[in-house]
Amino acid sequence: MIKHEKISYVEFPSRDLEKTKQFFQQVFNWKFTDYGPDYTAFDDEFISGGFFRTEQSSKTENGAALVVFYSAMLEETQEKIIQANGSIVKPIFHFPGGRRFHFCEPCGNEFAVWSDFDKE
Repeated sequence: MIKHEKISYVEFPSRDLEKTKQFFQQVFNWKFTDYGPDYTAFDDEFISGGFFRTEQSSKTENGAALVVFYSAMLEETQEKIIQANGSIVKPIFHFPGGRRFHFCEPCGNEFAVWSDFDKE
């Protein structure tokens, strides 16, 4: 349900929509709907959004907002990202709420994954 004055949709850049779709399907089980050759929309049970074709990417070093996923099994999620051709740009580290790492999907967009569970 769409809620008044709440974030309801988010869009990201992608250099290669097919690579982006394959990555997010494999790692996070997202479903996609294509709207022409330059846009694809995704939906999971918590958020909807899309990817638009461009040569740019979203990275925190360029001032972009950071989208952070949650995982109850941080190392397993990290391994899924690596297996899907993502790259780890900040290895797992501790922060006051738990642990997290940052990664780039195959087209260069930066995201993070955090967990409140500590294996140490």
